[in-house]
Parts: sequence; C-alpha cells; structure tokens
Amino acid sequence: MNQDRIHDIYRPVPQRIADFEEVERHFSGAEIRSQAERCMHCGIPFCHGSGCPLGNVIPEFNEAVAKGNDNLAYAILSETSFFPEFTSRVCPALCEGSCTHGIDEEPVMIRQCEKYIIETAFANHLVKPIIPEKRNGMKIAVVGSGPSGLYMAEALNRKGFHVTVFEKNHAPGGLLRYGIPDFKLNKKIIDRRIRIMEAEGIHFETDTEIGKDISADYLHSRFDAVVLAIGTPAARDLKIPGRELQGIHFALEFLQGQNRVNAGELSELPVNAKNKRVLVIGGGDTGSDCVGTAIRQGAESVLQIEIMPQPPEKRSPSTPWPMWPYMLRTSSSQKEGCGRRWNVISKEFLGRDGKVCALKAASAKWEFSKDGKPLKFTEIPDSEEIIEADLVLLAMGFTGVPKEGLVSQLGLEQTSRNTLLADPARKIFTTGDCTNGASLVVRAMADAKKAADILEAQLEINPSSSILHNL
Repeated sequence: MNQDRIHDIYRPVPQRIADFEEVERHFSGAEIRSQAERCMHCGIPFCHGSGCPLGNVIPEFNEAVAKGNDNLAYAILSETSFFPEFTSRVCPALCEGSCTHGIDEEPVMIRQCEKYIIETAFANHLVKPIIPEKRNGMKIAVVGSGPSGLYMAEALNRKGFHVTVFEKNHAPGGLLRYGIPDFKLNKKIIDRRIRIMEAEGIHFETDTEIGKDISADYLHSRFDAVVLAIGTPAARDLKIPGRELQGIHFALEFLQGQNRVNAGELSELPVNAKNKRVLVIGGGDTGSDCVGTAIRQGAESVLQIEIMPQPPEKRSPSTPWPMWPYMLRTSSSQKEGCGRRWNVISKEFLGRDGKVCALKAASAKWEFSKDGKPLKFTEIPDSEEIIEADLVLLAMGFTGVPKEGLVSQLGLEQTSRNTLLADPARKIFTTGDCTNGASLVVRAMADAKKAADILEAQLEINPSSSILHNL
C-alpha cells in the first residue's frame, strides 16, 4: 500500500504523434510486479464482482504476477477472458473504478497488469488453439466479427459447434479493426488472434454482406442457427441548418479511412485533416479518437466540444464507490494538443462556396440534482458565438440498427431504441451492441458469453458434449 501508482504510461508526445504505433510505452516486468503488489486482496473484491463484466478473478492474477508466476497468472486470466489482448488495450478499466484501493488512494493498475499477462503468455508460447475433441454436428452462422461476434464465435466453437463468421469488410475485427485507431490497438494484435481462431476450426467469410451478397433467408436455411453481432451502425446525426455543407463527416467515416490507409486497403485518405481547423462535436471516446487521428494527419488545430457540462475533477457524489465514477478524464489524444470546451450548443453550420467554414454555437446552462448529476439545460441568452472550422467530425454516439436489409429480411422486431429482439423459436439470436445499444467492448464480449450459453440451451445441446484440448 506504500507503492505509488505509475502515471508515466505513454510514449513522449512528439514521438507518438509522428506515427500510428500504440501510444502506451512498454512496462518492465519489475514495474508491473510492483503495481500488482498494490492489490490489497480484499475480503470482497469489488473489482471482480461489481467492476469487470467478464468476471475476471483479478486479486488472484495480481498475486500471481506479484510473485513472478506469469504462467499461473495467464491460466487464471484465460479462464474468464478469451481476448485479454483487446480489453487490456481499449477497455476503460471498469474494474479500477471498483477497486477498494481507489476509495482513499489511487486504484491498482489492473489494465496494464492484464496486458502484461497476455503479452508475456504470447511471448512464452502459452496461447495455443483450443479445439473441442468432439463436435455436436450443428452449424452456426455469426454475422459480424466485432468484439461480440468474435467472442461468440470462440465461445460456440469451444462448445463443439461448427462456426462460420461473416464479415462485410475486407478483414475480421469490426469495430476493433475499422473503428479503433491503430495507436490504441495495433491491428497485428487482431491478426494474431484470428490466426489462432482459424486453427481452432472457426471459418471466416469476409467481403460478404448478409442481405446484399447473400440473402438472409439463404443463410438461415443453411445453418442450424444464426447469431447477429452487427453492432449499432447508425450514427447519431446533427440535423441543424447547414448540415448539407461539404466538410462535415461522421466520426467513423474519418477513423475508418485512416485505418484502411494504414492497412493498405486504400491509397489515400477519403477525409483528411491536414492543415485544417478541425472541430470534433462529441466528448466521448470516439471523439477522442478523432482528435488523435486529426493531430497525426497534421491538422492546423483541433477543438473538441461537448454539450454536457464539464465533469468534476474527482468522483461525483452521484456515482459513489464502487460505481464507475462520473469525473473528468483526459485521454492520451487530448493530451497531445487539443482544445476542449463544455456547455456548447451547436445551432447552425456556416459555409462558404458550399463548404463548411464555421459553427454558430451558444452556451448551455445546466441544472443539477442534489448529488451533482446533470439533469437538463437551457440556452444562455445572448451567448451566441462563431467557431471557425474547415472540417467537422460528428462523434455523438449511435442510434441503433437500421430496419433495412438484413433485419427486414429476417423479419426481426426492434425495440424503441432500434435494438434487435432475438427470435429463438426461429433459431435467430442476437448479441452485443445490436441487442443492448452502443456500449463498451468488454460489455459486448460479456453479453456474447451469456448469449452463447442461451443458444446452447435453446438448441438443447448437452454442455458436456464437448471436451476441450490445447493443440
């Protein structure tokens, strides 16, 4: 408990903004062991119960790391998490928000411990294909290869199903590959895992969009069950005057373009921030990813605005421990040279020669609950201003799944939030964001873990019919 948390976790700013390599620096084994020693091995580990959606047994793998038993640490972690190399890079570490050490001090560095465990396991050749010795003869189609699709495929394969994953893009990974920037998740990490999954018997069909290249009915007739893991592709728009102007793009259009250029799928950027005044509307992780990407493309300036009020510097009373704390956070991208403003209402896009040149904005005044939770806002009179911008990126979240195409062909019902309702009677299942709405990678994976069990039960498969072994 006398050991301080390490705060120096990134490569120097001038170095990292010159490339798209991962921003986090390498941690030595000694550094990670010293951080694992900070774990207090609580009587009730809230990090495990309240924090981690996957139920990772965190105190136990921390203890193994602290004692230098890296093989045991991997054995413990891999019992609950199929892809820790992903979550240890892109998860906001919900577990750390529930860490007992974080009540009065700073929480344990759990995410970096997890990353050390899985990368050490790969270096020591401990991560091997896991193949069921006995197959149950049933074929499952998983549509979508994002976090929930990959997790679902792995879970079902281990249960003895023959799994085929369909992906409309050129390579598997979904949001992991085409949404999250390379500087947060190097795509070689995805390729490494896909090779293992293929060795396990999972088949990937890429460049194949269900509902267009293959009809949903055809797919449904060829497989014993279909699992939709298609995320929430419909981005939230900002329908204000001037929206039709050139130079206003959705965040994922911008992020995907850079990732595809990095991968060699495109020769030039469809949306380029070079020498432009970039305005990012939306204060979440996707907006932050736009900030880091724009800086690396050579933007003249980057400003990120948010209609919500600025969060408090420390945990808000509205989210007491062990809840995920509502508080101010600054990402690695925002530390690279980005202006940030809160309480900004977007009113109208202004243009010149058909191209956006500014945003007319105003200031919001928020009302708060007694415990500090923002409730509603009003516009402050006479607060209008002009924010100049040559490129506007909309990063305001997602609104669900479009009815057209696949959903319509399968005749699926949707909720009021445009998420999907599974139809187990017709052997159609859903998982991840398309079921629950846009959320975190780790939550999508946790939902897939549960959905795989539901599918197995619905198809009346004996859970003991598959015996796993490592190659």
